[in-house]
Amino acid sequence: MATNANWTIIFEDKAIIKNFAEGASPNEGVGYRIEDDSFWGQEKFSNIWAIQHGTSVTTDEVEYRDETPHTSYADANLGDISQFSSKWDAAHLEKLQGDWDADPRDESEKGSRPTSYSS
Repeated sequence: MATNANWTIIFEDKAIIKNFAEGASPNEGVGYRIEDDSFWGQEKFSNIWAIQHGTSVTTDEVEYRDETPHTSYADANLGDISQFSSKWDAAHLEKLQGDWDADPRDESEKGSRPTSYSS
């Protein structure tokens, strides 16, 4: 599997990781488990083990469950990467809002509650 990807998607874990996320430690990403069985259960994903999107070795971005050779994301014909990044964005916004809600400071000190996030 390719390394240094912008996005890592692990189907078995239902995880989407943004490897360059704001607030991430160097060489670490921020990941969220996305509990959406209808999303993960799509037929087009049935043979996919993992995706490393945005790597320097594009022919090694998609890893299959069977013996299918690794391919580029484009050749896998899975649709736009935004189907994953939008799920991550929604989960990240929820976290930002939760952090804001839990912050005991006055709103005038912490600023407005986050209402949107886009990668």
